[in-house]
Order: sequence, then structure tokens, then C-alpha cells
Amino acid sequence: MLKKRRKLGEILYKRGVVPKEKLLEAIRISHQNHQKLGETLIQMQACNEDEITKALAKQYGLEYVDLDTTAIPDKSLKLIPDDLVKKFSVLPLGQENGRLKIIIPDPLNLDMLDMLRFRLNKELDCYLASPTKIKTYINRTMDEIKGSIDATSQELEAAGHTIEAQVRKIEAAGEQDDGPVIKLVNLLIDEAVHMRASDIHIEPMADRVRVRYRIDGVCIERDRIPKNMQAPLMTRFKILSGMDITEKRLPQDGRIKREIAGQDIDFRVSALPGYHGESMVLRILRPDSINIGITALGLGQADYERFMKIIKRPNGIFLVTGPTGSGKSTTLYSALIELNKPDKKIITAEDPVEYNVPGINQCQVNTDIGLTFEKILRSMLRQAPNIILVGEIRDAVVADIAIQAALTGHLVFSTLHTNDAPSAITRLVDMGVKPFLVASSIQAVMAQRLVRVICSACKVVDTHPDPHYLRLLDIKPDELRHHPVYKGAGCPKCSNTGYKGRRGVFEIMEMNNEIRELAFSRAPASDIRKAAKASGMKTLLMDGKEKIFSGLTTLEEVAEVSQTEGLVLE
Repeated sequence: MLKKRRKLGEILYKRGVVPKEKLLEAIRISHQNHQKLGETLIQMQACNEDEITKALAKQYGLEYVDLDTTAIPDKSLKLIPDDLVKKFSVLPLGQENGRLKIIIPDPLNLDMLDMLRFRLNKELDCYLASPTKIKTYINRTMDEIKGSIDATSQELEAAGHTIEAQVRKIEAAGEQDDGPVIKLVNLLIDEAVHMRASDIHIEPMADRVRVRYRIDGVCIERDRIPKNMQAPLMTRFKILSGMDITEKRLPQDGRIKREIAGQDIDFRVSALPGYHGESMVLRILRPDSINIGITALGLGQADYERFMKIIKRPNGIFLVTGPTGSGKSTTLYSALIELNKPDKKIITAEDPVEYNVPGINQCQVNTDIGLTFEKILRSMLRQAPNIILVGEIRDAVVADIAIQAALTGHLVFSTLHTNDAPSAITRLVDMGVKPFLVASSIQAVMAQRLVRVICSACKVVDTHPDPHYLRLLDIKPDELRHHPVYKGAGCPKCSNTGYKGRRGVFEIMEMNNEIRELAFSRAPASDIRKAAKASGMKTLLMDGKEKIFSGLTTLEEVAEVSQTEGLVLE
């Protein structure tokens, strides 16, 4: 047989807390006002909240906890999410045998207990404490945590870890809406733009999400993001770029346009499924990057004059070659902007259109609807253009149309993926283009690479240059006596990298009768290279060495872009 539960008034009376007359009066008032007896006694000042709570603990067989003398361990505070602690005014006391010890203010709030069991997926062992003391403890603890988080965040921001500082704030806030994630995404984008990054890489890993910025062609790792923020972070990027947030199995592409520091900046976004989740890359397309002008590309005086003479010819093909990310698009856009006059009609075929240039007719490839390079090129010739830009010559069909356009009086600009300028001739022949068409249509080929520029704020003489790089670049000790080499010591202005900005290293090969004959007879690239050097072509290595001796860049940078040539010096 169950033992009958004693009444609250009986417990208080037997403990001598409330006299009989006061208790009877409180019972009468509580019945009249439909109020709990304990609340009535407190209002009558017959006893305090602690005495009521102790009597309730006795009534329901629970243990009373005095929060004035009890400290809850920090690890225990993490057992319940902050939003539940605030909403229900409860405190976790610990965990034992899979059951959660929890301090509650009211043993009669069964709905609250059911909700906690459901949300926490645990059985509960309840303890009782004064409601006022629970709220005071929660507020005090939250303030201490917030103060600690704010102090830590300020320290992290002062040390340059702005992303980690924002993540700490998000975790401390414990918010359920998208606000904190939106702030984090905005921070990532704004910081990357201000740091002159060309790409933002969001890469999920087994235990974290890695964030890297590509600055001056080199990936630099920023602060790490916790794994639990991966899904909302990717979803936010997808929403901004117009992607399908439910599709996670297939690659997707999108675009974001934002105004940062008064400048409209486009971001080309790519999502790619991976083992640990989707990785996201944002390509930052600044409109000012194509308005730098031809003089700022890094051409030497002789190469500059040669370049200007080539782009002002009435017809023929001018090819710019190099690997992905070597600045080919910037060079060609700079040439088009130079030629963009009211008396010239310019049409481009690109995949995709990266920069919008006023006054130029730009057409984007869309293979989904059959709008290929080939179809665009055939149609654009009927538009009577003076100058044509083909984003890339990828096959013999596109090459043939470009050559026919050049032979019928158009000036054609395009790109090709080859290691040097002479190789472009043999590459076109290998594609299946007839040698006599290559020989007659090509006006010039320019190979280029990008090298990082030494930071002017921390530039110093390199007193002990690496012998390995000197050997690769064929730099003799005598040359170092007359032309010292430089390096960047590293400073805050360049984020301690020693470099700030990039310039091009170029190799311009103009076609002449000898080179045309070699192209017509299918000569190897090595023979074409010898003839081009004999006619005055400055190679990538030679141009790079000039930039080293002028103090623009370092041995390592030039060795990286012309290393193959350096190993097979003639």
C-alpha cells in the first residue's frame, strides 16, 4: 500500500515554520484566490521561499539543493543546451548511469519534465532549489561565460583570428535562428576581399571545416570552423548563390554579387560533393582587376612596345598561353579595353563571362541549350566585328573557325594551355589544324606566368641566396656582385609573407618567315624555340631574371615558373 503524501501546510506547521493561526488564514486565502499555498504564505511574509522549497522537497521525496553553497562544475553545465536552461529555469547537476541529475524549481510542472526528457533523450533524477536562486545562478553563470567569451573573442580578434572569434560568439549565443551563420558568412567574404584574396576555399574535413584564402596565388589557412557548423554554413552559401539547397550529391555552380567598400564584386561559386561533405570555392572577381592597364601587367619596355604593336594589327591571331591562374584573362581584357573605341566592334565568346566590360558584346557559352564556342563563333562572324575574343581554343573545330576569321580580316584573341610560346604552334598542329593555316594566321604567341612581388615595406637584400635556385636559374656569382638579389623579411602589411601583389613574367614570340616555314614543315617545338630566340625573343627565364635583378621578385618565385627551362639550359 502506497504511503499517503503529507500536505505542505502540515510539514511547515510540524517544522515550526508557520504558526497554526497563520497557516489556517493562508489556506483560506489561497482557496479564495485559487492560488498555491506556498505563494500565499510568501505574500503574507509568513515564511520565505527557501523554507517553502525545503518543505516541497520533503513532500515529494526530493533532495533540496542550496545554490548559495553549491557550485555546479563547468562540465556539468554543458549537459543541457543554454536555450533549455533559460526557457525552463533548470540547472544540470551531473550525470550518473545514463541518468541526468537536474535541479528544478517546481516538482508539479510535469509538462516541463516530459519536454526535457524528450529533448534530452534521458531519464531524469530531480533535485529541488529555490526558483529565485536558480534564476540568479543562471544569470550570474551566463554573465561570467559571456564575459569570458567576450574577453577571449577580443584577444582572438586582436591576434587576427577574426573568424574563430566570431565562431566563439555564435557558440556562446546559443541562438536557434540563422543570424549568427549569416554574420559568419559575411565575415568570411568581407575579410577575404580586404585581404586581396582571389579565392575562398571552404573544405570539410573529418573533424572540422578548413577555411583557406588564395592570396597572390598561394593558399593561406585561416581559422578553423567547428564541424557542427558545416551544414548551416554550406546552406547559407547555396542560398546566396542561387543553388538548390536540397541537392548534395551533384556539383553545382552559382554566383553572388555584393557591394563591399563601395565596389560591386562578383563571386563565382562552385560546390563539389566530397567524402566529408560538400566543399565550396568562391572565385572573387573584382572589376578593378581588369582595369589595371597594360603598363601595370609587368611588361618590360621592349616587350611592351612589341605587345602594343601586335594588338593594333588589323587581322591575325594573337594567342596568350599558360596554365590556369596565370593571368591570361587579365592580359586579354587589358588589350580589349585598350582597343575599345567607338570605331571598333568587339565580340567575345567566353565560358563563363567573368567581367562585364561596357562597350563590348559578350556572349556566354551554355552547353545545356547547345550554345557552344563553335555556334557562337559562326554566328558572331555575321555580326561584322573588327575584333573577336575566343575564351579558349579547345579543339580543332574552334581553332579552324578562329583561323578562318583571322584570314578573312578579323583580329582574333584567344588562349591556349601550353608551357611556352613555341609549343602553341605544335599544339595547334596536333589538334588537327593544317600547318599552312597555322603558319599563315598566327601573328604572335605570348606565354606568361605570375610571380609574387616583394613587399616594399620589408624588402631587404638576400645576403645568402639559395645555391639550388641560383643553379636552376643559371645565375653566376659574378652576376650577383653587380646585381644583388632581394627578399621580403615579412611584416604586418604583407601578413608576414614577404610578398604583396603579383606581376607577369612574359615570353613573346612574333612570327617571321623562318618560324612560319618551321610551322609549315611541322618542325618540333625545340627548333621553333631556337629560331624565336635567334630573332630576339626574350624567354620566361630571361624576363624573370631581369625582374629578380631589378628587385621586383625573388629567386624562388622565378624558379617556380621557369624551373623546367632552367634545368635544360642550352
